[in-house]
Amino acid sequence: MQEALHDAAKFKFWKSQLETNGLKINKIDEHFIRRRTNGEVLFAMLTVDADTPEGDKIPPVCFLKGHAASVLVCLIDEQTGDKFVVLVRQRRISDGSHTYEHPAGMVDTDDDPTDTAAREVGEEIGLTLQPDELTKLNPTLWFPSTGTSDEAMHFYFVEKTMPREQIMSFHLKKIDSDSEYERITSVVATLPEAHKLVTNVNGLLIQFLYLHHVGDYDTMRKF
Repeated sequence: MQEALHDAAKFKFWKSQLETNGLKINKIDEHFIRRRTNGEVLFAMLTVDADTPEGDKIPPVCFLKGHAASVLVCLIDEQTGDKFVVLVRQRRISDGSHTYEHPAGMVDTDDDPTDTAAREVGEEIGLTLQPDELTKLNPTLWFPSTGTSDEAMHFYFVEKTMPREQIMSFHLKKIDSDSEYERITSVVATLPEAHKLVTNVNGLLIQFLYLHHVGDYDTMRKF
């Protein structure tokens, strides 16, 4: 059974945030909805007629996506202390090219983002994690595209120490997916190498957040 837009948790949360922040919503029109295989709303393209508290109209277009969680996975060579990150390579609609990103996934409003983050790492690169192994990098929700989308990001990192051979077992590993829209290969890279490969703004940001959090300014200067 298909979920109606107005029943979707992400829609209700977004609408409540607009109202909490003083907007008077006159009308919301839906133009396109993509659903999961179970019928739940995944994305929606909407136009909104709403008045601000200052008496203006809010810019009307919203790409409804909800929350997402992204994880920087840092694997540390147990002998040398060298650090590597595991990226996800797949084609994206932005320009059709292969892009390099950190493991990430959509968070349903009713789900715990940390649980989602741990699950996505397992699904996208094959590394099993417990949620309590993750460290949160941003204290509040951050919005990548405030003018056109409700998408909000949760950023995390995890460090795992292991033999170099085990680290390299994640390199060029093809990940099985039930989705026809995902053809994922995991890629192992140093942080300076990753900075050259990643063009996704969230991916670049999480690298700086991680290095700042651990105080590794020497690596940051190599960027």
